[in-house]
Amino acid sequence: MVRIAGKHAFLELLRDEGVDYLFGNPGSTELALMDALAVEARPCFVLGLHEGIVMSMAHGYAASTGRLAAVNLHAAPGLGNVLGMLYNVKKAGAPVLVTAGQQDLSIALREPLLWDDLVTIARPFVKWSVEVTRFADLPRIVRRAVKVALTPPTGPVFLSIPGDILAGIGHLDLMASSRVAPAIRGDVGAIARAAILIAASKSPMIFAGDSVCQSRAHTALVHFAELVGAPVYLEAMADRAAFPTGHPLFAGTVPRLGPAVRAVVDRHDLIISIGGDLFTESLATGIDPIPPGKAIVHLDNDPWQLAKNYPTDEAILADPGATLPELTAAVSARLSPEQRTRAGQRAAEIETANAARRSALFARAAELANADPIAPLALLKALGEILPGNAIVIDETLSSGANLTDLLTFNDEFSYFGLRGGGIGAGLPQAIGAKLGNPDRPVVALVGDGSAMFSFQALWTAAHERIPVTFVILNNRSYRILKQRTLALGDHSARTGTLVGMDLVDPTIDFVGMAASLGVEAVRVSTLDDFRAALAKAVGSSAPQLIDVEIDGRV
Repeated sequence: MVRIAGKHAFLELLRDEGVDYLFGNPGSTELALMDALAVEARPCFVLGLHEGIVMSMAHGYAASTGRLAAVNLHAAPGLGNVLGMLYNVKKAGAPVLVTAGQQDLSIALREPLLWDDLVTIARPFVKWSVEVTRFADLPRIVRRAVKVALTPPTGPVFLSIPGDILAGIGHLDLMASSRVAPAIRGDVGAIARAAILIAASKSPMIFAGDSVCQSRAHTALVHFAELVGAPVYLEAMADRAAFPTGHPLFAGTVPRLGPAVRAVVDRHDLIISIGGDLFTESLATGIDPIPPGKAIVHLDNDPWQLAKNYPTDEAILADPGATLPELTAAVSARLSPEQRTRAGQRAAEIETANAARRSALFARAAELANADPIAPLALLKALGEILPGNAIVIDETLSSGANLTDLLTFNDEFSYFGLRGGGIGAGLPQAIGAKLGNPDRPVVALVGDGSAMFSFQALWTAAHERIPVTFVILNNRSYRILKQRTLALGDHSARTGTLVGMDLVDPTIDFVGMAASLGVEAVRVSTLDDFRAALAKAVGSSAPQLIDVEIDGRV
């Protein structure tokens, strides 16, 4: 037991739990905490100019390191401002401790200014939501929250901390940190039965999801895919590149549309999902992604995902990193010489087909090298040629990023991060958090102009903290993805050519001027050669840089 103020106890608990940064935008209900930070160097407070920005910074840090990130918000308005980005954190499974300063308990019943039921507001977006109502409970609640956030399937948690808890002084048992060992191994019988199905399959496919990267299972998945002789697909807008995209068995991404998914799965007699979400659709199409009767083997550390939408022949609750080697060994033991030969032949055929597909894509990108305005496909090819092999890419390209994982190589679990939840505005601040967590790796954010306007003031934090991130704005002067989908309806807009509320012109947004006002050096480019020069300079800089690229916005 120690006699300590709540504000100092909270910071001590964060330090002991390994928190290096506290991302936040302060307000009156947490001024006691800000006062404590005046005399405590850790965790380092990182100021963002909007609550959604600090949440996405924490997202980038947590996802790119696997470590706990912490965010502090201001009462009900602050929590309300952050919910869109908190949704992204939830869908990505990033371990983030979210706290909000609440009004003093002594006046809470009178519903003072800024008060609301924070626990209820946050609950749909987090693994656990609770308010600290007793000073003595602060350590136990923080310890439990951290344990919950870091226990697979990982994700955000929320604590409402009233001002009088932070300002209070008393004797506390700060307790000790606890962790739940994550490497859950799958049921032996289920693994054996899955191995029988996999060995007997004549045309299996593998669908890889985010928990592969979270469990650092790239190598294990490569060994499994090579043994089985199966193409490996990623889902569109995944949080991670769950399979090395430079591997010959990498077959690309599957769009989140029923017909596109069906076109892939119809070519195979068995779906093997390793950490995949079967299937997240972005629009109703009237076509079910998976036809009735399709055989499925699904391994995931999240029981909610197993057999969520479709009958599953073998559903294995397990950590991919711990269990894939066992599944690989079980399949190897079941393969007859004939099956092993057939798997090798399949792998060779898949590698040939994938090489031809990528070769054609690169040739098409080369043909567009002199296009004016810059063609997105040519831009991505140039990006892949210049980026260092250890670069981290934050992808919020939406309509301009098709084929990104084919044109760029992401060969480790922490090299690529996408927009898993679909809530736009995350990319710029997420890159800042990723760079704080990975100071020795170049970090590049690829963000559409529409998305950038949701969180552009994040650049101020990069300048203020001198965080050398390269921000690339793919500027087509519109919400192009909405244009595509509206025209696809085939109704009034398609007939008249009128698209309402989707153009970002008159006036044109001056990203270079805005960046300069926030302290970030910026340049606008309109040719591929200028982009190459600007990117090479930015990646090698010790300061944040922004490149505004004028790209083809035609639909």
